[in-house]
Amino acid sequence: MSAAELVQAGLGYALVGLGVALLAVAGLGLLRFPDAYSRLSAVTKAATLGLCLTLLGVLVLDPSWTNAVKVLLAVALQFVTSPVGGFALGRAAYRSGSPLAPSSSYDELADHLGRRSDDVGSDDVSGDDAPRR
Repeated sequence: MSAAELVQAGLGYALVGLGVALLAVAGLGLLRFPDAYSRLSAVTKAATLGLCLTLLGVLVLDPSWTNAVKVLLAVALQFVTSPVGGFALGRAAYRSGSPLAPSSSYDELADHLGRRSDDVGSDDVSGDDAPRR
């Protein structure tokens, strides 16, 4: 094995290892954070970057045009769908009344909607977030 191949293999395994470590951090955040909103943040950010680094590491280990197209498509879809899914889940959690952690001192959305912070999840919705009929 030549020196260039060793460097390529080392870089590929390092990227895969870093990606797996970030996925583990996302799982740890899912278990340790106090409320649904911070858990969603941990999972969407760390898991997205972890998956992308893992896929790039696999591309470095097995480079080809077909693999490059597949990896770039998967990374692009991950960067598009993960934030949208996280936003939708966060909004659903807020509208269903999932409580904020006690350490959260300010609820900007409640102020925007004209609600009190303890009204989260009530059926009296006003403002831009009102359901359309």
